[in-house]
Amino acid sequence: MIKQAIIPLAGLGTRLLPITSVLPKELLPINGKPALEYILDECVDAGIKEFIFVISSKKMMIKKYFYNDLFFKKILKEKKNKDLKSKYLKIKKLKKMIKFVYQNTPRGTGDAVLKCKKLIKSKHFLMLLPDDLIIKKNCSNSMIRLHKKYKSSVIASKRVRAKDVSRWGIFKIKKFSRNNFLIKDVVEKPTANLAPSKYAVIGRYILPTKIFKILKNQKPGKNGEIHITDAIKKLIYNKEKFIGHIFAGKYLDCGTMNGYINSTLEISRS
Repeated sequence: MIKQAIIPLAGLGTRLLPITSVLPKELLPINGKPALEYILDECVDAGIKEFIFVISSKKMMIKKYFYNDLFFKKILKEKKNKDLKSKYLKIKKLKKMIKFVYQNTPRGTGDAVLKCKKLIKSKHFLMLLPDDLIIKKNCSNSMIRLHKKYKSSVIASKRVRAKDVSRWGIFKIKKFSRNNFLIKDVVEKPTANLAPSKYAVIGRYILPTKIFKILKNQKPGKNGEIHITDAIKKLIYNKEKFIGHIFAGKYLDCGTMNGYINSTLEISRS
């Protein structure tokens, strides 16, 4: 059973500067709620019981957000605000589900995942990238059901336009149902004429604990970072089964300023 989720949060959020020079991008409000809470809500509804946040010393505000009890108690003592109390109780409940590990040197998503090795208790775990919101349908829940059915690792995917494939990791696939396919390979940011498909990697992964051994021995790749995609490729080459899942919800990219603005508008309308 998948009950744990890793969420890498140590990134600097440079695409959202200058705002992220003072506030972590994951706490930026989207229609009155931090972006990170949409991710947590999705996970809780999918049955996740424990979160492992990978943060850095520069992102301690994320931890403070969940540990600001004295502030809330003082305000609630002065003002009997039912809405605020409800929000505080939700944060208090989430706090009990969160563990923190630290990645003070930015060495990539693979390195962030590796730092969680000692905390993972089962053979598979969920990993979510906080820039990618998926609304209207619970993507994590669908992926967990797929994992149970096929005893497989799973990565979320969506079809992108041919002119946009160079922005994404693109799957080489063997389709076996309407919304699912076997992953044969992953090509990082190919040109349109070299892309093996139009199905892109989206930030939801169910990964096996076998990946820790690969990450431990993996040499840094582009920009001197340990990339999770390189480890996944090696697992696929070693015959580990990975399924790509074309999710039913609506994808929102919160990692850029335009994406953040569009996400706010989209969620306010939904």
